[in-house]
Amino acid sequence: MMTTTLIASARSSAPAVTAPDETRTSGRPNPARREIGTLPLSRVRRVTAYIQAHLDQDLTLAQLGGVVYMSPFHFARLFQRSTGLPPHRFVVRARIDHATTLLAAPELSIARISRVVGFRTPSHFATVFRRIMGVTPREYRAGYPPAGLSHREGGRDGLE
Repeated sequence: MMTTTLIASARSSAPAVTAPDETRTSGRPNPARREIGTLPLSRVRRVTAYIQAHLDQDLTLAQLGGVVYMSPFHFARLFQRSTGLPPHRFVVRARIDHATTLLAAPELSIARISRVVGFRTPSHFATVFRRIMGVTPREYRAGYPPAGLSHREGGRDGLE
């Protein structure tokens, strides 16, 4: 805050002149504090498609930002503004959503499903699944109505 005052000579009746104070605004927004926007819909689609295709892998901010040619920090801010969720939480939710569809198929074990959707251990998968869905994967599978279940033959349709 540097204000410079030029003092007029005693004989002059000129008013004192001050330099503009740096804390005052000119009515225009400060470029450094400008409101950040959102990702264009095409970039959101590109990133979400990438996430869906690579759920079984570790997904880093650097990878996701690279998909849309942005720095990880800038990508994370814009992604959250666009989707309402931070990238990590979005990925976890996508994994759990995919797991719910896989749990409908009884031929896949819960441990296998946990690996398919990108969790390193079945216990971590069960913990996250329960936190989000309110039930464990086993409870979810038990409550899920099996498709094509024949009442008279225990669901095996006569195949042994």
